[in-house]
Amino acid sequence: MRAANIKKLIFDGEGVTVDFKKTITSCEKIAKTMVSFANNKGGRLLIGVADDGTIKGVKSEDEERYMITKAAQLYAKPALEPVFEEVYVDDKLVLVVDIEESTIKPHYSLAEDGKWWVYVRVKDKSVLASKIVVDVLKRSYDTKGVLIEYSIKEKALLEYLEKMNRISIKEYCDLLKLSRRNAQRILVNMVLSGVIRVHTTEKEEYYTAA
Repeated sequence: MRAANIKKLIFDGEGVTVDFKKTITSCEKIAKTMVSFANNKGGRLLIGVADDGTIKGVKSEDEERYMITKAAQLYAKPALEPVFEEVYVDDKLVLVVDIEESTIKPHYSLAEDGKWWVYVRVKDKSVLASKIVVDVLKRSYDTKGVLIEYSIKEKALLEYLEKMNRISIKEYCDLLKLSRRNAQRILVNMVLSGVIRVHTTEKEEYYTAA
């Protein structure tokens, strides 16, 4: 990758597929970011770049590689395979780390509390995935496909979305007096069949018609 390409990435800022890191200080934190990329469309880490886009350069490229490799192998499950590239930008070394979209989703990352969690990329943040999103990721590569029977429950959901445009799982449970578990099962099937879309933000999760 050329320095000019790196500068353009930096100018465009952090987002769904790009994250800046001045330095790697924690295996847990970097694993969380890498896992969110793998569970999404893939992404690229620029090490040696501050959050505001200032190019600081890496002091010890070997140390950064070691931390990222350790995080990818021991703090991500299944393990990830980062691809490294060194690029000099304005005489400063930027370590570029590519994480491909995974075909064995979901990937979990080990948190500081010793638990494994699934993260997805939302804008420029790595956000904890809900149970529904985890189920969708688990089944998105299932070759069996999804057969949907349109019962009253599915029809009521689509009619509600036609009027209100969006619905949360709590609203869906209240609408049809469903248990959360039943509501999750229906929503997962409808997301996988392409009938509805799930939208995750840092504060909430909601569904719209596809």
